[in-house]
Amino acid sequence: MVCTSVSCVWIIFCLHLCFYVNTGIAQNTREVILLDSKAQQTELEWISSPPSGWEEISGLDENYTPIRTYQVCQVMEPNQNNWLRTNWIEKGDAQRIFVELKFTLRDCNSLPGVVGSCKETFNLYYQETDVEVGRNIRESQYVKIDTIAADESFTQGDLGERKMKLNTEVRIIGPLSRRGFYLAFQDVGACIALVSVKVYYKKCWSIIENLATFPDTVTGSEFSSLVEVEGTCVNDAEEEADNSPKMHCSAEGEWLVPIGKCICKAGFHQKGDACEPCGRGFYKSSSQDLQCSRCPAHSYNDREGSWRCDCEDGYYRALSDPPSVSCTRPPSAPQNLLYNINHTTVSLEWTPPADTGGRNDVTYRIICRRCTWEPEECFPCGSNVGYSPQQSGLTDTYVTITDLLAHANYTFEVEAVNGVSDLSRTQRLFAAVSIATSQAAPSQVSEVIKERVQQHSVQLSWQEPDQPNGVITEYEIKYYEKDQKDRIYSTVKSKSTSATVNNLKPSTAYVFQIRAFTAAGYGIFGPRLEVTTKEESTGSGEQKTTVISSEQNPVIIIAVVAVAGTIILVFMVFGFIIGRRYALAAPIDSPLLHCGYSKADQEGDEELYFQCTKTYIDPETYEDPNRAVHQFAKELDASCIKIERVIGAGEFGEVCSGRLKLPGKRDVSVAIKTLKVGYTEKQRRDFLCEASIMGQFDHPNVVHLEGVVTRGKPVMIVIEYMENGSLDAFLRKHDGQFTVIQLVGMLRGIAAGMRYLSDMGYVHRDLAARNILVNSNLVCKVSDFGLSRVIDDDPEAVYTTTGGKIPVRWTAMEAIQYRKFTSASDVWSYGIVMWEVMSYGERPYWDMSNQDVIKAIEEGYRLPAPMDCPPGLHQLMLDCWQKDRADRPKFDQIVGILDKMIRNPNTLKTPMGTCLRPISPLLDQNTPDFTSFRLVSEWLEAIKMERYMDNFTAAGYSSLESVARMTIEDVMSLGISLVGHQKKIMSSIQTMRAQMLHLHGTGVQV
Repeated sequence: MVCTSVSCVWIIFCLHLCFYVNTGIAQNTREVILLDSKAQQTELEWISSPPSGWEEISGLDENYTPIRTYQVCQVMEPNQNNWLRTNWIEKGDAQRIFVELKFTLRDCNSLPGVVGSCKETFNLYYQETDVEVGRNIRESQYVKIDTIAADESFTQGDLGERKMKLNTEVRIIGPLSRRGFYLAFQDVGACIALVSVKVYYKKCWSIIENLATFPDTVTGSEFSSLVEVEGTCVNDAEEEADNSPKMHCSAEGEWLVPIGKCICKAGFHQKGDACEPCGRGFYKSSSQDLQCSRCPAHSYNDREGSWRCDCEDGYYRALSDPPSVSCTRPPSAPQNLLYNINHTTVSLEWTPPADTGGRNDVTYRIICRRCTWEPEECFPCGSNVGYSPQQSGLTDTYVTITDLLAHANYTFEVEAVNGVSDLSRTQRLFAAVSIATSQAAPSQVSEVIKERVQQHSVQLSWQEPDQPNGVITEYEIKYYEKDQKDRIYSTVKSKSTSATVNNLKPSTAYVFQIRAFTAAGYGIFGPRLEVTTKEESTGSGEQKTTVISSEQNPVIIIAVVAVAGTIILVFMVFGFIIGRRYALAAPIDSPLLHCGYSKADQEGDEELYFQCTKTYIDPETYEDPNRAVHQFAKELDASCIKIERVIGAGEFGEVCSGRLKLPGKRDVSVAIKTLKVGYTEKQRRDFLCEASIMGQFDHPNVVHLEGVVTRGKPVMIVIEYMENGSLDAFLRKHDGQFTVIQLVGMLRGIAAGMRYLSDMGYVHRDLAARNILVNSNLVCKVSDFGLSRVIDDDPEAVYTTTGGKIPVRWTAMEAIQYRKFTSASDVWSYGIVMWEVMSYGERPYWDMSNQDVIKAIEEGYRLPAPMDCPPGLHQLMLDCWQKDRADRPKFDQIVGILDKMIRNPNTLKTPMGTCLRPISPLLDQNTPDFTSFRLVSEWLEAIKMERYMDNFTAAGYSSLESVARMTIEDVMSLGISLVGHQKKIMSSIQTMRAQMLHLHGTGVQV
């Protein structure tokens, strides 16, 4: 017996209460509630249209608190259209709204006699407005969010058995741009109780992290969007140099890993989330220091928040001294000063001072004074006096003083100095000695001039030395050939300041030096003067030059080439033997090498070549997963990695960009996947499993693993940085900006990467454009190996799983139905990637539900060609989507096909005047026959674009013939802004043209 609507609804509501008493949902502290029908105890007073449809009913929750619910059960009457609208909801700062629905729904099979009119779903809509719009419901103004279906329905007998469970569904609206919105629920013939409606958005609550305050932040408008927030340093803190504090608020209302930080200023130290001043007797000289330090020796301070301590009286700190060193004082005088005099040269020696002043930078300086015979009349020695090794800055305790005047009185002072000697106001301390010089040899002859140069002679002149130290009786000229380097020399003596040196060779370079002689002996030779004599005249005779030449002997050449060839052959054989041994000796837990001869087809010619390929090892076969990580991935030092910014959020934590600087190598840009704090051991194993997989791959079209950090926190996976991000988002951003050749080049790179993985015996399982990364050179690389698994050597072997999520729109039928994954199922996914690329990132199967996609594929439906897609490329897609996996091409065949297309660009041109979407029986057995429709509204309903009916009517498109003549510009002029909807409508119009032309000959221009 079929129950009345009221009784059916009451059964649903009672069953809900049975469930609700035993169920508690924890409040998410990241949620900001805009509407919670369960929390309202008075009547909700939502609008119901017609009034006989949805009905508001009271009930009690587990605490016997009254709650309000809406129910409808008009299953006896066909063509139901019952609408329920909430009150106006002001959204505040939110852009992305969550709607949580709790409801019960009765199984239509338990209602005999009403199967044709009964439904097991209802529809959820919303309308954006800036103000409340009254109580009338205009269906055309609402945008559909989704069709809501129950995971658990109940039957008439479930009430007594108390088996029914409450259904909970969450949907997301956004981005929203107006002040508020309405929610609406459409019943089309279901028996349903809407128990509670909760509307909320998420925000990241204010937090102090790394001494920076981050305010309350509403999450972004997209699931993958991150809101970057600049932090404000707390009191008495400042930003770290070139590292301002930032955090990112994720779409789930979670703060992600902080970038940059604030540090306490000089004089302050960190305590918790604040900066406190250093106490008296303590200081902190720099914001880079972590803690306050006690004042060093001989210093003090009597105030809080000090960055340095003052020195006690008599103690000093040099300008170059950091505040952390003790205050010091000048050293005492050097000790035990001794001297030795040799004519006009004095040598001094001493021992270090007894007190260095507490410093280890003691040096010595010499002060020289020449005194008259009158007492206390002394003058500085001047620049003519020489000091060896130097006059000041001496680190050794000795010095030699030269070029003093003969028969003169000198006083020498030796002072010990350190870094604070010049700051001291006390009297200098030094050791002194007075000395009288005796007769001395003359000083150097400093300037020599060449007067005349001949073939066999050179005439020189010079000035008397600055310090003759007596009467000069003669000069000695030493000369030698330059290439002899003073090994063989001659001398000439002169009584005057000029001389001529004879018997020289013509065209020869000579070096001349001169010294003076007095009763005290010879002085030292002066500086070198280089002179080249003139050339000797050759007369009428010609100089003969003997040129020795030889012709190369052909026999020698042949012998050399033969020896070189033999050496190369030996190295090739040796390398082959080593390669074979390496392959045979590969360890059982490393990628295995398989070597052998293969045939390559080069434009019809077969070529035999030797090839070695590696076989992938599943990390899950290791008893200790950490061993797999260190077997295949390089351990990096965390200090070599600098995180610069957060670029996304992954399953296990944040994804950042940064720099990797390894010793001896230049730094490179990298992407860094981090494992969030509070992970379990299983999460850590799953996180590092991807690194164990990636570490086995080395191909230009597979993302390269730089290494891992497992011995520090956070745990990190470091991979090469791909500047343009994921392929789907990159294509959507640059819609229509690439040539077909460029797109095919991208597809070729992806296919080459998959061929490499397939050759290693590896199945990806999640090949999609979102999992392809693009670098700055538009090179596409396969990434994201989280769902990937290995297969055995047997080509028919599969990986079977009993659970887990499957990306339905990208997955082959056998993988969906039987959970069987092979390289052939990856080929199916690759065909979907081809469709994504050629449609510039459009969502496969558009807004069809997953169940609709599965059903359509089972019935033979395949995606149509994207706009402007060459027929050859679409045919390759169809080949990848063959039902029998044995009929699908292999990845090496796909690479070959794409290579031929690239070499012959004419194959990628779309013929003018033809339908852009190839029509085949397989493709079109589920395509509607548009010629059977009479109204534009019927056509729009068939392609699920009925929301644009008013747009077509307002523009005057009243017949299908006028619609068939539309172009993409006409579609855009109707106000249809969504690219996916534009393409879907144009694809349908193109099919309509072809059907009209083929079946009815209407004369519509294609």
